[in-house]
Amino acid sequence: MYKKSVSSWLKHWDFMVMDILVLHLCVLLSFDLIWNEGIPYMNMRFRTIALLFLLCQLAVMFFTQPYKGILKRGNAAELGLSLRHTLSVLASYVIATFVLHQQHIFSRRFIAACMVLYAAATFLTRFGLKKFVMHRLRITKTKSAMVVITTSSMIKDVINNLTKSELYDYFISGIVLVDRNVKNRKIAGIPVLENNDDILGQISREWVDEVFICLPDELALSDDAKEKLISMGVTTHYCLAELQDDSWGERHVQSLGDYAVVTSGMKMVAPKDLLYKRLLDIVGAIVGCIICGILFIFVAPAIYMKSPGPIFFSQTRIGLNGKPFKIYKFRSMYMDAEERKAALLAQSEVDSVMFKMEDDPRIIGSEKKDRNGKPKGIGNFIRKTSIDEFPQFFNVLKGDMSLVGTRPPTVDEWERYDIQHRARMRVKPGITGLWQVSGRSNIESMDEVVRLDKEYIQNWSMKLDIAILFKTVKVVLLHEGAV
Repeated sequence: MYKKSVSSWLKHWDFMVMDILVLHLCVLLSFDLIWNEGIPYMNMRFRTIALLFLLCQLAVMFFTQPYKGILKRGNAAELGLSLRHTLSVLASYVIATFVLHQQHIFSRRFIAACMVLYAAATFLTRFGLKKFVMHRLRITKTKSAMVVITTSSMIKDVINNLTKSELYDYFISGIVLVDRNVKNRKIAGIPVLENNDDILGQISREWVDEVFICLPDELALSDDAKEKLISMGVTTHYCLAELQDDSWGERHVQSLGDYAVVTSGMKMVAPKDLLYKRLLDIVGAIVGCIICGILFIFVAPAIYMKSPGPIFFSQTRIGLNGKPFKIYKFRSMYMDAEERKAALLAQSEVDSVMFKMEDDPRIIGSEKKDRNGKPKGIGNFIRKTSIDEFPQFFNVLKGDMSLVGTRPPTVDEWERYDIQHRARMRVKPGITGLWQVSGRSNIESMDEVVRLDKEYIQNWSMKLDIAILFKTVKVVLLHEGAV
């Protein structure tokens, strides 16, 4: 899913939340200094003052848009605008107290103390938050990886236009020159990818979040190349003012550097929707980590007694748009499981991309069978009940994964992906997902997995995530398939 750019007054919501908290703390401190009437939150006068200040502050934010261009402002300009914002809130509060006949809460000493504190704190916290945001924008690992497709004559201008400002949240990870085939070369420190028949296949197997295309009309991408980009699920920025066809999927117009671009993707979502999803992830991850800690007390000894070694298993998996990360699980397999996998590939019960065996001898205790010949070791129990998945809540807390998404492939699975398979990594991998609650145990085709994952991406909503979470609980409790 691609986050649409925001042009509304909520674009800098982080500064807005910071200012609201700062004002409330200033009101709290001033109330305690001037009146000292015990616990402020138990005092009706304080609650009235705090609520009135909050409403006045929101009104001022809405009508004056104090955060427009905030990252581009110098310190002197910020100081002046912080003072103006403070005076605007003060004036609104004074007017509101008289209009609402609340003169009994009016105090010149209180207002003076509060506004002096607020003016100073507003400037200092904005200064600090701007430093933090700018620092994050300079850190490559927090940015999106972008491949630029252009010509040799245009590449220098394209790089300059895309990177001349510090206020961008991507880094150029590779360059494709459509009019020239070069090897082992860099332009401005950026590697140039070999332009061959499998260039889109190469892109599909790398960490690529976005593709920026800037080409003259005579070298425009072919319909086949467009179709492959769409099937890969890569967000594409095309720097033409107009596109005459509808083959690029969901689109919107935005600016990128000095370019006006048409951005297309499988699913375009508003930043607030991604914020809600992240908040759900954080809350769910905290609960999951607590449960994981409780399970550790019982699971750790059982694992160690049967197979001495680390309790947790970590493995490199492929995440959002091909970005590698470390996934964590309770170890349910013997220590040499990865080495033994190569010898068992021929016995896989699904297609050549994925690996799955019902009676996998690498699972701890799988040599122990029940009366029906089914394995019943501790490792089988951990996997059947999905206990092994609980450490992944730490991955969710870190931001590598989400509660709901697509399952992250291993590196060797990723290297065997076809172009159309890549689309399933257009969202953060999840602990559960539509595939897992749709009869995972009965799905043996990678194409069917991709179909379900694309269905999830294209129809994503918070309502769908919550429905999948509830269905996951049912699947796990009824043992209808491992999640």
